[in-house]
Amino acid sequence: MNSKERIAKALSVASDTRVFEMGEGFVSKVPEVFASLFPGRMPLVVADINTWRVAGQKVYQLLLEAGFETGVFIIPDREFHAEWKYVMMVEEALKASGTVAVALGSGVINDLCKLSSSHLGQSYVCVPTAASVDGYSSFGASIAYEGVKQTFDCPAPVAIVADVSVIAAAPKEMTAAGYADLAAKIPAGGEWMIADAFGTEPIIPEAWHVLQDVLSDLLADPEGVSAGEPSAIASLFEGLTLSGFAMQAARSSRPASCTDHLFSHYLDMTHHTYRGKLQSHGFQVAIGTLTMCAFFDEFCKLDLSTLDVDALVKAWPTLEQEQKRALALFEDFVDPKLGYDVITKKYQGPEDVRRELEYYKAHWAELRDAYRAQVYPFSKMKRLFEIVGAPSDPSHIGVTRSQLKAMVPKTQLMRWRINLLDLALRAGIYDRLVEAVFGPGGAWDLSKEVKDN
Repeated sequence: MNSKERIAKALSVASDTRVFEMGEGFVSKVPEVFASLFPGRMPLVVADINTWRVAGQKVYQLLLEAGFETGVFIIPDREFHAEWKYVMMVEEALKASGTVAVALGSGVINDLCKLSSSHLGQSYVCVPTAASVDGYSSFGASIAYEGVKQTFDCPAPVAIVADVSVIAAAPKEMTAAGYADLAAKIPAGGEWMIADAFGTEPIIPEAWHVLQDVLSDLLADPEGVSAGEPSAIASLFEGLTLSGFAMQAARSSRPASCTDHLFSHYLDMTHHTYRGKLQSHGFQVAIGTLTMCAFFDEFCKLDLSTLDVDALVKAWPTLEQEQKRALALFEDFVDPKLGYDVITKKYQGPEDVRRELEYYKAHWAELRDAYRAQVYPFSKMKRLFEIVGAPSDPSHIGVTRSQLKAMVPKTQLMRWRINLLDLALRAGIYDRLVEAVFGPGGAWDLSKEVKDN
């Protein structure tokens, strides 16, 4: 299946996006696409200081030349995250002018336009400037609200016009971040398989196949991505967009993220910086992805066919005990009740736990083989990240291995969806997995702390 066929198939399952145009010089298509989708409406080019210079001014001129009365809104801050105050800024600009957003930028600009447009009951056009995230085409926007990173339900853009020339010229670190964000779908897929086995979030075939069937192919040229070759960048951006279409089909972020992304959410919520700078979503996700690959490596070395289910069910804590643990764990966190609220929502009683453990005990050989086939080994993922220039050690984003280890129990309780750590707790192997990853000889051996220069 070639790229055109993959995109056509993906658009057929997408619930929101009707147009996906990608090619070199394709910014010239923005006026035509806008006119076909929003006849009689006025566009508002929404950009930041950098993306205005990179392509925003060009798109603005093209819209003017096409006869549109066009407005401009530029986020004034040089460094910013997707926060609620910026959503309100964009929403007010759209409302005051009665315009439709043309989101000119990367993931943050897109999420701001996505949520603000949804608030106004309208869609928008996305013109990406970097292959840095999968959020361009995703259902939902990840926004910090009252100090907590949350995913707000809102439709994806009705159209994406991707100029490969612009995207390939983006800073190398942004492209590397996008590669890491796409690679995160590998362990995220493994954790979706766990949720499917539990029955909490069954795999949705159209959402799974549109991305997972081609994911390894779209990650297969890290050298080309590193060199900025247009064909490799186009494949990367296609993969990121297909990820978003999968989320549209599922109406959730389940096809694209799980614990791998929760490390990033933790760092965002604690306002983590390195060398005075906020770290990109993709760079943070890279470390979460490697960590989960390491956990899967160790998980698949175990033999769950020997589980003593009766003893494990007998030892299973009550909801009250889990709530108490969550409150203690998040006591000094920006949102002290986060873990409490999550465990209250996703807690399962002894009979559910028995059913899940008996299933794993009876089917362990085939499940283990399926996880091994799905999730890349830590060593392979690390090598891919080294080639593209993504972080391959937590020190690369200013996090020590000890700090990373301390994040692990919080990530288990930062979102209600079932993950590998939930299964590990049920199976009585949680401590063993953590020690295997962070102990002597582990992927993140604490005694071998790397100092980033």
